[in-house]
Amino acid sequence: MIFNRYSHLDGKHAFLSPSKYHWINYDIDKLARMFASSMAAAKGSELHDLASKCIKLGVKLTANGSTLSTYVNDAIGYKMHAEQMLYYSDNAFGTCDAIVFRRNKLRIHDLKTGTTATSEHQLEVYAALFCLEYKIKPHEIEIELRIYQSNEVRIYDADPEVILHIMNTIIMFDKRINEIRLEALS
Repeated sequence: MIFNRYSHLDGKHAFLSPSKYHWINYDIDKLARMFASSMAAAKGSELHDLASKCIKLGVKLTANGSTLSTYVNDAIGYKMHAEQMLYYSDNAFGTCDAIVFRRNKLRIHDLKTGTTATSEHQLEVYAALFCLEYKIKPHEIEIELRIYQSNEVRIYDADPEVILHIMNTIIMFDKRINEIRLEALS
C-alpha cells in the first residue's frame, strides 16, 4: 500500500490528536474552552516571535502602555539580548525572553501574554543558570527580574541567597539525574 503524504502538515499537531486523546471525554463547552486556550497559546508564541524580532532589529513599538510595547521598548532601551539560551548541562538549560549583564547588574525580563498568575520563580531559575554558566557569584552582582503581563510590569530584586539555593539545587539534581542514567544503563 502506498500511504498518502501530507507534507504541508509536517511538524504540526492536530488539536484532535490521538496522542492528546483526552478530548474524547470533552463536552462541546469544554472543547470550546480548550480550543480557545490553544488559540491563545499560539497567539502568545507569535507575539514572542514578534517581540524577539523587534528587539533584535532595534525596532521600537509605539509606546501605548501595552504589555508588548513596554516589554519591547524596555528591552531595546536596556540593550538586551532576546531569546538567549542559558545552559548548565543537558539536564538544566532554558531560553529567557530578554537578558543583559552590564556594569555588574543582571537584568532578566519575561513577556507573559496570558492571564494565568505568574511568579518570579522562573526568572530566578534563569538567574541561577546564568550564574552557573558564567561562574558569577550572585552575592557579587545586582539582579533585577521583570515580568511583563496584563499591561503591568512587576519588578523583583532577586535575593542572592535564593539564587544560590537554586544553583545548588541544580548542581545536586543534575548530578543525581546523571547517576540515575548510568544506573539505568548497567
